[in-house]
Amino acid sequence: MELTLSHLLYGLFTMVIIVTMIFRKGVVLPTILGTFIIGWVYTGNIIDGFMAIFNANLVAAQELFNIFLIIMFMLALLNSLRDLGADRRMIQPIQKFMVNGHVSFFVLVIVTYVISLFFWPTPAVPLICALLVPAAIRAGLPAMTAAVAIALAGQGMALSSDYIVQVAPSLSGTAAGIDGSLVADKALILSLVAGAVAIGLAYFLYRNTIRSRGDSLNEEELANIDSSEKTENKAQTANLTTWSKVFSILVPLSLLAVVVVMLYGKLFTRSGGLVGGDGAAFVGGVAAILLLLSTVAFGKHHALNYISNHITDGFVFAFKAMGPVIPIAGFFFLGSPDFSSSILGVENGPSLLFGLIESVQEYLPESALFAAFSILIIGIITGLDGSGFSGLPLTGALAATLETSSIDVSTLAALGQLGAIWTGGGTLVAWSSLIAIAGLCGVSVMELVRKNFIPVIAGLFVTALVAVFIL
Repeated sequence: MELTLSHLLYGLFTMVIIVTMIFRKGVVLPTILGTFIIGWVYTGNIIDGFMAIFNANLVAAQELFNIFLIIMFMLALLNSLRDLGADRRMIQPIQKFMVNGHVSFFVLVIVTYVISLFFWPTPAVPLICALLVPAAIRAGLPAMTAAVAIALAGQGMALSSDYIVQVAPSLSGTAAGIDGSLVADKALILSLVAGAVAIGLAYFLYRNTIRSRGDSLNEEELANIDSSEKTENKAQTANLTTWSKVFSILVPLSLLAVVVVMLYGKLFTRSGGLVGGDGAAFVGGVAAILLLLSTVAFGKHHALNYISNHITDGFVFAFKAMGPVIPIAGFFFLGSPDFSSSILGVENGPSLLFGLIESVQEYLPESALFAAFSILIIGIITGLDGSGFSGLPLTGALAATLETSSIDVSTLAALGQLGAIWTGGGTLVAWSSLIAIAGLCGVSVMELVRKNFIPVIAGLFVTALVAVFIL
C-alpha cells in the first residue's frame, strides 16, 4: 500500500515511544503529542488535532473502563477483609506446613500465585510477607530466596496471565482486535510454562543456600524485617472476630466456585463459557456481593459509609495503576482502522500501524520463530519502564500485524504480554513493584534483580519455543 506522511509520523512516534521506554522514562507525553500531530496532519486541520487527543483518550477509556471496575471491586473487597482481619486468618493456617526451608519455598510459590491471581500481587504481597515470610525464614529459607519465590510466582507467573481479573488480556486483546479471553487462555498456558521453568531453575540454583530450622542465621535475618510492620500485624490480628472466621472461609470458597464455573464453561459447554468481558463481569459481581456482606458484618449501622470509602479507595488505586495507560492505549488505537475513524472524526479511518507493517512485510522472514521472539523482545523492552502494562497496547497491536500461518494473533499477543509483565511487572527491573517485595523481606532490590535474571530469561526463552512448536 502507499504510505502517507501520517504513516511515517506514526512510525516515528512509535520508535520514540520504544526508545523512551528503553531509557525508563514515562511515555505519556510522546503519545499525546503524537496523537495531536498525526490528527492534525491527517485531517489538515489543527482543531481536529486537538480533538483527536480528547477522542483518543475517550475511546481508550470506553474500551478499558471495565478494567477499572474489576480492579476497584477486588481491591475494595480486600480492604473490607482487612477490616475484619479475615485476610490474615485465611493464610495463617498455612504456616504449619512450613516444616523446613525447601517446603517453605514451594508453599510461598503456591500461596503467592493463588492470592495474586485474585487480588493482584501488589496488594497481596504485604499480607504474604507479613505472615508467611517470617515463618519461612524460621524454617530455614533465606530471606533472599523467599523474595525470589514471591516475585516469580506473583509478579511473574500470576500477573503475566492475569487470568481471573483479566486486566492484561483485555488490554492486549483490545489492541489486537480480538476477544481478550482468547489471549487469557493462551497467556495462562504460557505463564505456567514460564513460571515452571523460572521457579524450578531458581530452586535448583539457590537450594544450597537453604539452612536448617535451628540455624542462628535465621533469627538474624528476621531482625532485618521492619519492626513497625510486625507491630501493625499484631494490632490487626487482635481484631479477629467471629465474622473474620466466617469470611475467611466464605471468600475462598466463593472465589473457588467462580473458577470452577469459569473452567466448566470453557471445557464442558458448547458456548465456550463466559466469553469476552463476561468472565471479568462475573468475578466483579461476586466480589461486589462479598464486599457488601463483609462491610455490613464489620460496619453494621455504618456500612453505608464504609462501603463508599472502600469503593473510593479502590477507584483511586485503579486510576493510579491504570490511568497512564489510557493515553498510551489511545495512541495505539489510533493505528488501528477499528478505532481511528472515531478518533479522527472521519468515516473511513486509516490503518496507520498495520499499513506500516504491510509495507515492510515482504522484507520480513515468514517465520513463526521470528515473529514470536520479535514480539517477546518488544514486550521486554516495553516493560523496562517498570509498569508492565503500559506496553500492552503496543504488543497487542503488533501481534495483529505479525500473525503468520504458523502462529496466531492470540499467541503472539500473549507472548508480548508475558515479556512486558515479567519484566516490568516486578521481576527484572528494580524501579518496579519489586521494591515492595525487597523492602518487606529486608533484602537488596538490586541483588534480587540479579537473582531473578537467569531464571526469568530462561523461562521466557523456553516459553517462546513452546508457543511456536506446541501451541
